[in-house]
Amino acid sequence: MSHTSLPPVNLDLLQEFERGLDPQHPERSRIPATVLGYGEISTVFAIQAEGLQGMAFKRLPLFYNQPEVDKYRAAYTEYNRLLEEEIGLHLPAHGYASFLNQAGRPIFYIIQQQLPAASLGHKAIHQLPRPLVSVLVRRILQELRQVWEFNRRQDRLQVAIDGQISNWAIDAFDPQNPRLAAASLSYVDTSTPLFRVQGVEQLDTELFLRSAPSFLVWILRLLFLKDVVNRYYDFHLVAVDLAANFYKEQRPELIPDVIAVVNDFFSGEAADLGIPPLDEKEVSSYYKEDSLIWSLYLSMRKVDRFIRRHILRREYPYILPEKIQR
Repeated sequence: MSHTSLPPVNLDLLQEFERGLDPQHPERSRIPATVLGYGEISTVFAIQAEGLQGMAFKRLPLFYNQPEVDKYRAAYTEYNRLLEEEIGLHLPAHGYASFLNQAGRPIFYIIQQQLPAASLGHKAIHQLPRPLVSVLVRRILQELRQVWEFNRRQDRLQVAIDGQISNWAIDAFDPQNPRLAAASLSYVDTSTPLFRVQGVEQLDTELFLRSAPSFLVWILRLLFLKDVVNRYYDFHLVAVDLAANFYKEQRPELIPDVIAVVNDFFSGEAADLGIPPLDEKEVSSYYKEDSLIWSLYLSMRKVDRFIRRHILRREYPYILPEKIQR
């Protein structure tokens, strides 16, 4: 086990939470939960129960059977090991738990040490003075570079990563006295374990489509799935995504600074990787397209939730945000 493993969680308590979970209103569950953040597919929350405090839980109700869980768990475990032990990224203490819910459906929980909210990158950029935001972006790029340095040394294995600002935490962060140049960063989003062995994706990417409305699955598979996955293997596109993320996080005025830092990094420290530079038009058009896709996706999931719950009278297992600010 990695040195950042969490001690085993109280599985009985987690199952009790699952039995009383209200996916529409997690805060009203029998054991209340506080949402810490919404991703495009899954939700992270804290569970208000003695014995589960200080941890962040990401709930994945994506699986149909135990072999699917086993395959995902193997990919998740290996991805964490690669990032931490082979590439050298720092991860929060982490673990997982899985069990069958009352309907016999496998539920997988990713569990991480809960980090101070202010230390997360998308919160920090609202606290830091402008020059220090640029320092933070450079530090993130230095971490990301280790992934592509690793990939360049391999002929069998390629690792992908989602480098957006919200996926990083500043260790021992003090907003009153931020020290970023030498700060250690933690990478927090390991729930999408994308890596290829001899060109074969180890994660079953069809899992991405499980939470999609059935009437959208074919078009998402046809038009978007491969492109969305491939972008995380391309350092240039990961950097575009990082810069475009400042639109979503309501700091668009910082994007010229971010692009300048990225281009300086690609032409300087990372010149040996031969990554082409970014420009504002590319970042803007990327964000508009990405925002449109995910906004439509969320809207269609809400339609699907209504149909399942109110017309088909069936369970809807996913937790959806009412609105994601973009």
